[in-house]
Amino acid sequence: MRTKTKSAFALGSVLALGLSGCVADESDDGDGGDDGEPLVLGFLPSQDDDQLVEDATAIAEQLSEHLDREVEHYITEGYAGMVTALQTGQVDVAMGLGPVVFTQAIDQADAEPILQAERFGSDTYVTQWFTDDPDTYCLDEPVEGETDQGYEMLYCNGTDEAEDGPVGEEALELIEEGQTISFVDEGSASGYFYPATQLREVNGFDPLNDIDAQFAGGHPQSVQNVYEGEISVGVSFDDAREGMVEEFEDVGDEVVVFAWSENIPNDGIAVSSEIDEEETETIKTAFEDMAASEEGAEALFDVYEIDGLVDVDTEGLEAAREVAADFGDEAE
Repeated sequence: MRTKTKSAFALGSVLALGLSGCVADESDDGDGGDDGEPLVLGFLPSQDDDQLVEDATAIAEQLSEHLDREVEHYITEGYAGMVTALQTGQVDVAMGLGPVVFTQAIDQADAEPILQAERFGSDTYVTQWFTDDPDTYCLDEPVEGETDQGYEMLYCNGTDEAEDGPVGEEALELIEEGQTISFVDEGSASGYFYPATQLREVNGFDPLNDIDAQFAGGHPQSVQNVYEGEISVGVSFDDAREGMVEEFEDVGDEVVVFAWSENIPNDGIAVSSEIDEEETETIKTAFEDMAASEEGAEALFDVYEIDGLVDVDTEGLEAAREVAADFGDEAE
């Protein structure tokens, strides 16, 4: 059985909903440090909008119980939107921050990192490269492997047995200059920064000029681009195909994973600079208590497939900061 972890970041529309289902007042300064003010908990889109609203509501309710304070949730549009929300005070606490946007929240919004997600006992995950053309990109015969959620799907080039990346880089050498690649979002670590960097290291490609980068807007959408034959090669977190099975039963047969990136730090949670140190520690403790409870653990898994929360890997984030820095203005 494959035991590699995965992360979750994808497309969504701007939604700012309180626990009652009403739209949050964007004119509010979002200062969660004032008594009586609701704490605004921000989420990066990761799944179907309606389902994310439901899951975010459950997290907000759980956090509210542990803090004994009203908590509202706010779902941003894309990755840059979360950094802006932290800068402008629309969000007090941000969840689902992949390593690149995590570092941007720290560096650009002066946010305080408090916790990092753990999945299947690991605090890292990988980009997976996949294709609808295994005859070209599979250097061996595709084999079935069992995903973390128990689905049988196709893998090749050793990705069915690997526990750490990179894997299958010989196949990445077959990608040609100017080829169209289905990426996720310009701000996504596993959906753009890491795989584009990997292409540069393997093939010498300038990721901004030598490949035709098409951004799907989300990890499931990138898988769908390849499934429907729009693009032959794409990337996502490992294994985003699981979330497509309900809609496309044969996605694990039609979309074959053929390579992995290096390991990437999991997503994390950060607190706005407007929240004082004492309140920040209270929020961190509330998340830890929530993760230790049955209902809280279920809510965390439902929203981002989080199995546990651990201290932030600062060294891993520094590596992500260096990857992003290579892109210059593109990473801003």
